[in-house]
Amino acid sequence: MPRRFTLAEAQSLIPDVDRLLREAVALKTEYQAAEQAIHSLHERIMMMGGMVVDRDQALDGKSRRDNSASRLRDAIEQIQELGCVVKDLDTGLVDFPTLFRGAEVYLCWKLGEPAIAFWHGVEEGFRGRKAIDQDFRDHHQGDRAQ
Repeated sequence: MPRRFTLAEAQSLIPDVDRLLREAVALKTEYQAAEQAIHSLHERIMMMGGMVVDRDQALDGKSRRDNSASRLRDAIEQIQELGCVVKDLDTGLVDFPTLFRGAEVYLCWKLGEPAIAFWHGVEEGFRGRKAIDQDFRDHHQGDRAQ
């Protein structure tokens, strides 16, 4: 069973999630740059019908790509180990499972937002975000509902 958060519990994790998510976004950028360098080298080789390749440069590109990929996986796994769901790394969306009126929903946070201020149904996603209002606060159950 996934961890379910109270609003306060989820909010207390935002500093850690923010740090890890920023790290993951930077690592994704590193990975993509290294992947593009490798792809460009392959294209040059194909266009020239072969060429003398700087082996150290090629190995360095592969090493940077693989290292970035490994560190990126680690950062995402750390977020998931907290009980969060990374929804979209490009936009920095993270959800925190919770219960509202007995139904599984997500507290929704986006990188750059100062606090968790929205929630949405499991099937609704970001476009279905609703403001956390008094009704939500009154009927939000977090871990307490079993």
